[in-house]
Amino acid sequence: MKEILYKLFDYQYLTRDEAKQVLFDIVSGNVPEAQISALLTTFLMRSISVDEILGFRDALLDMRVPIDLSEYRPIDIVGTGGDGKNTFNISTLAAFVIAGAGYPVAKHGNYGATSVSGASNVLELHGAKFTTDANQLKRSIEKCGFVYLHAPFFSPALKAVAGVRKSLGVRNFFNIMGPLVNPTQPPYQVLGVYDLSMMRLFSYIYQESKKNFSIVHSIDGYDEISLTGQFKVVSNRGEQLFVPGDLGLRRASQTELSGGETPEDAARIFDLVLRCEATEAQMNAVLVNAAFGIRTIEQDKSIDDCLDQARDSLYGKKALKTFNQYIELNS
Repeated sequence: MKEILYKLFDYQYLTRDEAKQVLFDIVSGNVPEAQISALLTTFLMRSISVDEILGFRDALLDMRVPIDLSEYRPIDIVGTGGDGKNTFNISTLAAFVIAGAGYPVAKHGNYGATSVSGASNVLELHGAKFTTDANQLKRSIEKCGFVYLHAPFFSPALKAVAGVRKSLGVRNFFNIMGPLVNPTQPPYQVLGVYDLSMMRLFSYIYQESKKNFSIVHSIDGYDEISLTGQFKVVSNRGEQLFVPGDLGLRRASQTELSGGETPEDAARIFDLVLRCEATEAQMNAVLVNAAFGIRTIEQDKSIDDCLDQARDSLYGKKALKTFNQYIELNS
């Protein structure tokens, strides 16, 4: 590991094989936490290369706990995190809206590392219990159209560095890795990224795959569609730049999207959205992210039609029904 660190400190890049071996070494338990911290810090100081990210992904996928949900052709919707905005659980809510609209969802997520509440926090606070049991997971997606894959259970490398990531408290390359290593490898993916360089990186990677994908980024730094200003969407159809008014939606302020100070605060907002008792800004943020998720699957539909489907799911309480069924099945 020392040789790898010296190479990185000398501004050199790792090969795909070297990056892969680094993660195997970390999971083996032979790398001190101080060296893991140094590795993570290095990638904060310079951009990560395509070969490096593919090598890390290869290792995580090789070590993952496998689960085959291919018969359901699910979608995943997730942000990389690390944008420093501390929003409420927008992508998790959007996932339930998509499931409520009739599209199977296999969401991959974790506890919050750089925000107050990750997907795992909010679901656990509602009583959800996480598992790797294939029968239970298939039962969940069959009965309610939604299944949740708690990342540390499926990717031992993520569990191995969880403490270091939490103590650092800043974004790192594991934020980048999560969306690439959903153990089901779903055919549809919506990914939120925190800057344009990440958008270009993931665009290159996804274009090499067979996925239908949408990568979203709000120009003011959100790793989701925040409606706080311009946002860009890169997909199989190319690139598009939007402002909220293009979709008939009001521009939001950053304070309107706050997730609060504690996971419990975020969970209360989560419930208000599902009950359609949240603010207009909160509801719209969820709806627009869900709409672009639906459009990732239904590529011939207009975004206006997809927004209508999302509204029907959320305001028609279909998303709430899906969530309640998920909790009942997984508590």
